[in-house]
Amino acid sequence: MSLKVAFQMDDIGGLDIQGDSTFAMMLEAQARGFELFCYPPSAISYNAAEVIATGNSVKVRDLEGDHFVLQREETVFLKDFDVVMLRQDPPFDMNYITTTHLLEMIQPETLVVNNPVEVRNAPEKLFLLKFPELTAPTLITRSEDEVTKFRKKWSDIIVKPLYGNGGAGVFRIREDDTNLSSLIEMFKAQSREPFIVQQYLSAVREGDKRVILVDGEAVGAINRVPAANETRSNMHVGGRPEPIEMDERDREICAAIGPELKKRGLLFVGIDVIGGVLTEINVTSPTGIREVKKFGGADIAKLIFEAIDAKVG
Repeated sequence: MSLKVAFQMDDIGGLDIQGDSTFAMMLEAQARGFELFCYPPSAISYNAAEVIATGNSVKVRDLEGDHFVLQREETVFLKDFDVVMLRQDPPFDMNYITTTHLLEMIQPETLVVNNPVEVRNAPEKLFLLKFPELTAPTLITRSEDEVTKFRKKWSDIIVKPLYGNGGAGVFRIREDDTNLSSLIEMFKAQSREPFIVQQYLSAVREGDKRVILVDGEAVGAINRVPAANETRSNMHVGGRPEPIEMDERDREICAAIGPELKKRGLLFVGIDVIGGVLTEINVTSPTGIREVKKFGGADIAKLIFEAIDAKVG
């Protein structure tokens, strides 16, 4: 069955194709003979009861520096596509939320991956609060008093934006660090949102494991090891990917959250596990599938489109 697949994504010209999961999925979709169309999130509109987008049909190839060819720009009805892949990067701001409202309007005739209603309802750092038995001690607040009490109890903490991504704005604050008040002032000045505070997990020095689930089932993992001078393990800031196998604890976590992911239509999800503790459930634009395949693991792009085929069929 040939499908028409639209990708709502950031600039295709700016992709690092060696590690980009969206690009891996585009290669897989094209290999299956599907028609590809891409458009930026700024190009989706609602007009006269129709959800439209302005973008380009596209051909892709796994060639660094010459990885795509765009056809002429056109405006399309998104309801005419079989699948829309919601793949722009966070921040998960009001612009992001607005696109989920618009994409919701073309369901269920068009399959949106991930389900935009549940992407909106399950931001990664808040969704994990549904599973407190799996997570590190966590505080969501704008109160300096609450953060101070939390640090007094746990001594070593991580403070980060509630809707950030890629390791941006992540701070480790130890018990004797005198910068806590200034940090909270900065967070409050930059945003009206609460921030998230968690117990620092020293096991991160051994790696932050990204486990990937497709339609609620665990299918692969990589380990991301922080640089010697870094707290953060994100590959955007120098984290080193390493091959790793899923262990019994990873499978226990996936078994606990998998049915909820499947029920919500969150088909492609990446969770972060440090020392057997769940720290994030990434549903907006998960990454890591090229690294898993590179290290000899599953071809997760193929598994994603097998699941899509089954749902559309």
